[in-house]
This record gives sequence, C-alpha cells and structure tokens, in this order.
Amino acid sequence: MAEQRSLFFRNPQPPSFYGGFIITIIPMNSLMKKLIFLLFITCFFYNSSFAQAVNVSKLDTFLDSLAYKGLAMGSLTISRNGAVQYQKAIGYSYMGEGKSIATTTDTRYRIGSVTKMLTAIMIFQLTEEGRLSPDQKLNVYFPTLPNAGKITLRDMLYHRSGLHDYTKDTDFEGWMDQPKTHQELLKIIKDKGSDFEPGTRADYSNSNYLLLGYIIEKVDKLSYADALKKRITSKINLKNTYYGSGISIKDNESASYKYADQRWDKQKETNMNIHGGAGSVVSTSGDMVKLMDALFLNKLTGKSGLSEMQTMIDGYGMGMFPDKYGSKKSFGHNGRIEGFYSALWYFPEEKLSVAYCTNGIDYPRTDIIEGVLKICFNEPFILPFSKEGTSQEDGLDQYTGTYSAGQMVVNCSKEGNRLSLETRGKVFELEKTGVHYFMNGASGYFFEFNPAKGELQIKETDNIYVLKKSK
Repeated sequence: MAEQRSLFFRNPQPPSFYGGFIITIIPMNSLMKKLIFLLFITCFFYNSSFAQAVNVSKLDTFLDSLAYKGLAMGSLTISRNGAVQYQKAIGYSYMGEGKSIATTTDTRYRIGSVTKMLTAIMIFQLTEEGRLSPDQKLNVYFPTLPNAGKITLRDMLYHRSGLHDYTKDTDFEGWMDQPKTHQELLKIIKDKGSDFEPGTRADYSNSNYLLLGYIIEKVDKLSYADALKKRITSKINLKNTYYGSGISIKDNESASYKYADQRWDKQKETNMNIHGGAGSVVSTSGDMVKLMDALFLNKLTGKSGLSEMQTMIDGYGMGMFPDKYGSKKSFGHNGRIEGFYSALWYFPEEKLSVAYCTNGIDYPRTDIIEGVLKICFNEPFILPFSKEGTSQEDGLDQYTGTYSAGQMVVNCSKEGNRLSLETRGKVFELEKTGVHYFMNGASGYFFEFNPAKGELQIKETDNIYVLKKSK
C-alpha cells in the first residue's frame, strides 16, 4: 500500500485523493501554488519509486528463454509488501514413461535445508512459551552424544556444536533411500564423534537441525509433521507446505532430475524420515514467500525471536544466513536435496521476498537468482541468448590461453569464430550465450570469462570452480 500523507492549511475545502496522497485544496497565491506543486511532484515520484512493480515482461522473457532451451525447470514467486507481484512456472514436474507433466505454480517441491528455518522458528516459539531455552545443554535430551554436556541448543542453531554431519563420511548415498529410526541416526552421530570443541567455530552440519527437530518432538509431544502443522502452516494458511514422504505425482509433487549426456535423468528419492528438522519439508514457491513475509511481520515469533535469528556469528544466523545484493541486505536460506534446489530470501528495507524452487538445474541457479534480482531492482541486465548479448564482437582472442586451479588445467583455443576448451583429453565446443558467457549444451557446463581479471568460472549445476589464467 502506498504511504499516505496530508497537507493541512487553514480554511480547508473537502480533500482530493491522487496517487495515494491526501491533498487539501485551498486558495493560494501563485508562489504558494508553485511550491505546493513542487512538493507534490517530489512526494509523488518518491512514492512511485518506493512501490515500483517488478518488470513482469522482462522476467517472463528471461525464464521463457531458459525453458525454450531446456535449461531450467521450476517455479518463481516474488512478493513486495506482502503482496505477490510475480509468479511463474517453467519446465516439467515429471518426465518419463511416455508422458511429461508441465510444472505449474502449485507444483510442490522438496525444499531441503530451507526446512532448517522452520525448525528454528519452532525452537523460538517454544522458547517464548518458556518450555525450553537456547542455553539449555544437549545432555538434557540426548546425554550420550559427544560433548552433550558442553553443547547448547544455541550452539546447534548456529552450527557451532562440532557434531559431525551424519550425511558425510557415512556412505550416505548408499542408504539415503532406506528408512532409519531416530535411534539408528543417533548412533551414527554418536559414532562419528566431534569435529571440534563446541562454540569455538562454525561448520555447517545437518546433525544440528536433525537433533533440534527431535527436541521439538520431545518438548511438544508431537511428531515433527504435526508440530509443523500446529505451529506454522495452520497459523498462516500454508496449504502446500508439509512434512514429506514418498513423492506422489498425483498429488502435484515433483520428481527431481539431473542433466547429463544431453538428457534429464530422474534422481533417487531420499527417505524423508532421515532428514526430519534438517530437510524434510515439501512446499511451493508461493508458500515460501508467505512464510518469509509472515516471519518478518512477527506473525510466527516475537520481535526478540526474529532479532535473535538475524544475529550473526561468523556469518551464521540461527536458521538463516545473511547475504547482500550490492548494498541491499537480505536474510534467508538455500536448500538442496537430490536434484531439488531452493532459494528463499527476504530484503527487509525493500520488503521484498523471492522464492525459487527447481527440480532440475542445467543453467546455473546462482545466475538465475542474480538475473531475477537485477530485474527486480531495475538494474541493467542483458538477457541470455538475446541478440544484444550474443551479437557483440567481444574478440575471442581475449579468452584464449591456459587456466588452472590446483590440479585442474583447462586450455582455451579458437578456430575461426568458434571457441573450445580442452581438459583431460576432452574437448568442449562453446556456444555464446551472453557477454563473456558461453555454454556447452551437451554436457551442461557453463563458462564465464573475466578477461580483466584473467579468470574463468566453470559452472556445473550449483558448483562454481574459479580458475586463473597463466601469465
């Protein structure tokens, strides 16, 4: 809603409304008329820029171009001041068995570690109710775990417990689709021991939020699924957000895919009970922005709870992370599980929420989010595959040479007006997609050059490798 102001004068006449402002009409001399007009114009344009809508046409063109090339699938929702300004879905939620199901804005995705934000919210709700404290020790709930008498719930919220991540060095990919009881997962965490002394540093570990989810169940005497429904989804009417189980296509849930060898391969499903409060939730991009808007309006926690979640130590908050786009600060979380990736970010000063869910990445997710934000903030952005980006004569010579990082060595050469990369005996022919930006469609690799810095970024799904050019 536009900000409303009044200009008051003596002997007022009935007010007129224009552009969200209340203007009182009174007799005035010529100089006063000019001053009031200038004040009005200044306020009007301030108001217009503050409430500026996103460029829907440019967002559509951006996402449609990726979908047309078969490079992206997923759903994007953007809200400002709590009102949805943009929603779009591209690609397919299911491919196989002779049929494909097109994605819609109601398609549901596994959101991975964005679940951790929901877990932190419930911990702070229980704190506000006086039923637990972030300063409680882990041994109150799980006394046999490593350093349980030293680790606080606060340490776990901040990823400062030192507990080893149960998904690392445990042959996780071999058992990720198998059911595991709480006791079996607790034993894995106990047997892996501690990576460092609690509170001495931060290191991301899924074990922290798996245990926090178990603690919510103990304190609330409910399953995580029921606690989530009671404490969050029913409160703010998130109809498409819930604790996941086996993927159900008929219930509008998406399968996930990985692009390789010029095709999308369906990925193995994780048994969701393995992740609990660390990554078990299913949602939509629309529900995710509703969650973020509600959180920052203190509809889910008190002001102190939200403030604590945003308090950062070593770049970690409690259930969220800080980020910046230029000078614009944001808070949020990313998620990854199987071929699903999700991003949820809120810009407090702009009251802008952005949620992107995808069930398959080829075009790099970081570049999708960066493009979306540039369009949201009305910054210059050359669309991929556009004539403006691909017709510029950059001069291929500036890219040729040898680039390396550790044991990775890449040779870049040109033949005529074509550029190619060679590494470990394999050659990648490059197609230009934008300024200093190329791709090899068959492999799903993307290459961004920075000639001024002598750098090459090789991008693969959500991974980025930075290589330096030899002198």
